[in-house]
Amino acid sequence: MSACTHDHAHPTVDVAAALAHAEALCGALGHRWTEPRRRVLELLVESGEPVKAYDLMAAYGEEGAKPATVYRALEFLEKVGLVHRIVSLSAFQACIGHDGAHGAAFLICDCCGSAEEFEAAAGDQVSQAAQAHGFGVERVMVEVHGRCKACAA
Repeated sequence: MSACTHDHAHPTVDVAAALAHAEALCGALGHRWTEPRRRVLELLVESGEPVKAYDLMAAYGEEGAKPATVYRALEFLEKVGLVHRIVSLSAFQACIGHDGAHGAAFLICDCCGSAEEFEAAAGDQVSQAAQAHGFGVERVMVEVHGRCKACAA
């Protein structure tokens, strides 16, 4: 990735409200809302951008967190739809505003590394085509690489 010379404004998210929503969703699904799950999601929401697991470990607290703690929390959060794994970046991003697991699409800037989730009909088309072949789709993730508006300017 090239270095950017401009600032990127991340949307302001009410962290407390996002965590309360996550806790309620977990309760409704019959899952426990544990401190590691809460802390990992809190770090992702506060960041507003994709974060690598080892950066989450370092930011976790005074002594950091063990890899197993963070990876278990990320696996759970991804399973219930509160976090997306962006494979091409080896990073994770909080998903705010959805109730449960869903397909996702991201516009990923190869200059600054920002990733913006958006609704994409392509995910629906992929699911429909896969189902026509008898494939049971669990989720679809679309990653579109290029340059964001700020970097393209």
